Amino acid sequence: MALADDLRAAVRDHLAGRPGASWQECARELGLAGLMVPERYGGAGCGPLEMAAVAEELGRVLSPHPFLQSAVMAVAALRECEAGDELAALAEGGTSATVVLPGDGDLRLDGDLLTGEVPYALAGDLVLAYVDGLLVTAEPAERETYVTMDESRPLQRLRFERTPARRLGGGTWARVRDLGITALAAEQVGGAARCLEMAVEHAGRRHQFGRPIGSFQAIKHKLADVLLLVESARSAALGAAADVGEVSAAIAGSYCTEAYLTAAGENIQVHGGIGITWEHPAHRYFKRATSDAQLFGPPQAHRARLGVHVFGD
Repeated sequence: MALADDLRAAVRDHLAGRPGASWQECARELGLAGLMVPERYGGAGCGPLEMAAVAEELGRVLSPHPFLQSAVMAVAALRECEAGDELAALAEGGTSATVVLPGDGDLRLDGDLLTGEVPYALAGDLVLAYVDGLLVTAEPAERETYVTMDESRPLQRLRFERTPARRLGGGTWARVRDLGITALAAEQVGGAARCLEMAVEHAGRRHQFGRPIGSFQAIKHKLADVLLLVESARSAALGAAADVGEVSAAIAGSYCTEAYLTAAGENIQVHGGIGITWEHPAHRYFKRATSDAQLFGPPQAHRARLGVHVFGD
């Protein structure tokens, strides 16, 4: 945990001092792009606990960087195939990648030609797709970038039309998905914690009837409930990072999603009218919480997966 704490502090200091730093700068100065890339390919060789520490800090500031899809999911997929050239390229930070999981789109592989469409994919230069049990990479014939409610998380539509594809090998895509859910859960904790901080700061600063609004019982109870949610979500996210698997990821995905949605909503409530203005950042956290709730499926989908695992079909 000492390394994770050091990373957390370094990332927070860097993001605070250089809020507009590019992904390439983060890769060069902090090693974020190659955090989970093995050292033999130019990365840091870190594990899920360090990944979760970084993801939480990125979630606190609504970072638009492709850490989730590139540094976590794509690296995990490429590690399964020992795709050294691609891993080395990602570690340098000069390119990013995204992963298309089974069910994310309607893709067909005819020999070495890929056809089909992915309606929603996280943005990335290199596209990695699981098709018929194989991991392949191909350059889409068409990319369409959406105008999304949450502008900090770009989404694209990808279309392939008998596009040449390169086979990278097989792999266990379920672990890539579970790592993605775990990283997202840590991001959600960071965002929820920042919402709580903003609400507490405002409750201590805003006065009504000659008293800080935080001294009123209704606000005290509201903030106490959010604190409990945030700390419980952090435990769920850390538990998933400590032992990545379907059960732990489903628990974290369900709980952290709902905790973030609640914290973001209560932050707006505590701020009152100012919380819904364009100039205040509260709405941006609510938008991220809402889009995150659909990224790997809503909380109900995570609980359904958990139920199948525990009770069977």
